[in-house]
Amino acid sequence: MVDLPGMELNEKLVSNFESIPSEVIQCITTGQAWRYRMLPVGINAELIELIVDESTWVANQQEEIEILFGKHINTLSLPHQKVTRLLSKYYRKTDTQSKQIQVVVNKAENFVNDLIAEAKSLGSSDIHIEVLEKTARVRIRIDGHLVEKYKFSHKDYPALVNKIKIKANLDISEKRLPQDGRISYNAHGLKFDIRVSVLPTLHGEKIVLRILSNDATNISIEKLGFDKVQKRNYLEGIKKPSGIMLISGPTGSGKTTTLYATLKLLNEEKRNIITIEDPIEYTLDGINQVQLKENIGLTFASTLRSFLRQDPDVIMVGEIRDGETAEIAIRAALTGHLVLSTIHTNSAWGTISRLIDMGVAPYLLSGTLNTSVAQRLERKLCSECKTEAPLDQAQLPLNYNPISVIDRVYKPNGCIECHFTGYKGRRALYEVINIDKELAGCIKDSKDNISDLQEEKNISTLSQSAWELLKEGITSLEEVYPILLNSI
Repeated sequence: MVDLPGMELNEKLVSNFESIPSEVIQCITTGQAWRYRMLPVGINAELIELIVDESTWVANQQEEIEILFGKHINTLSLPHQKVTRLLSKYYRKTDTQSKQIQVVVNKAENFVNDLIAEAKSLGSSDIHIEVLEKTARVRIRIDGHLVEKYKFSHKDYPALVNKIKIKANLDISEKRLPQDGRISYNAHGLKFDIRVSVLPTLHGEKIVLRILSNDATNISIEKLGFDKVQKRNYLEGIKKPSGIMLISGPTGSGKTTTLYATLKLLNEEKRNIITIEDPIEYTLDGINQVQLKENIGLTFASTLRSFLRQDPDVIMVGEIRDGETAEIAIRAALTGHLVLSTIHTNSAWGTISRLIDMGVAPYLLSGTLNTSVAQRLERKLCSECKTEAPLDQAQLPLNYNPISVIDRVYKPNGCIECHFTGYKGRRALYEVINIDKELAGCIKDSKDNISDLQEEKNISTLSQSAWELLKEGITSLEEVYPILLNSI
């Protein structure tokens, strides 16, 4: 907790309330904050200092809250709108609004379950639980960005680590080596799987929980974000009975979601579909899914060899990580199978260079690659509060050549709808290259740059898609800046 003795509450301090420490925020629950319309800004052994809503605060509430917390309180009354803004920022309401987690790890038996339920309801993809030199904290990833949610005592951290290890069937006595496990979560009316990664660090073990969604009902090609030309080119690739389709992009760019949407489209009675994944993020009826287990020798490469004896029509490989996996995937495509996979490269054409570097012969690649896709996920501006502003050309990356003129752009502002982040949801950007005879010839000749051909064939690059998104006012310049920078 943060000790702020003698702090004088006044209007001048309001600007500092944009960064209230998480250890102060967590001293009251979400329910209490919204019920009394109050926020803590300082706390010590005897006193809590609160911001309250001047339109709803009444004198007898002070005595009620002092009894509730067993401390004296000082209050600063602020206008209704300012209090709402701060409440929305620090105490996000969720669809399954339940009690806010009190971080007293050694007393809260359901702490882990409550934390996971809260992160899931906020749309988080990962929970980071980490120990620092003098304290410990919990951060959750929302829309691709980490947000600090809780801080708690250093001495309570080992108890939390052990609880998670027990749930994930990991060895609680092993603290020197990394461990990976899985939790099947079934509480608070929610049911899904969680991948657990434990890593020894300088001050203790860090845990990352990856929340996996078992519900694939809302995934479809139509909802991914392809434009008409990109969608047509992509569907042309999966209509071929054999060959390989590759999706590239950094971690967290939505590659797996695109693969699952493709599998749903291909999932028919006449096809035998087999996947090897790490982890299995969605379960799909009618598809044979295999979980990677490298510790017992169940690797991408070894499993792929076994797949070829299972009479498959479609094979999905979670990721091509090395030359051996790439070689077997190409061999599977050559022998009449449709292979889907992901790879880490910066662009759709960069995938070719990456595979050649792994040892795949260009002539084999030119004869098997159907489609190469690159994708990114960009945060969308909140439609309720985004504000228009003139575009200063100096704000663009140095030497960037815009494809069209933009005079004005939109910027994030922040409102109750987006929890005052300025962003709400994400949108996928794509670069889809359907390999025809001419492009196959370029692969065979190991050409590194095909920008002239891409323009001639009307193939949108990631930077062009990002620029259009900026032009339409869907996202901000700060979001697309890294993509524009990579295109130079």
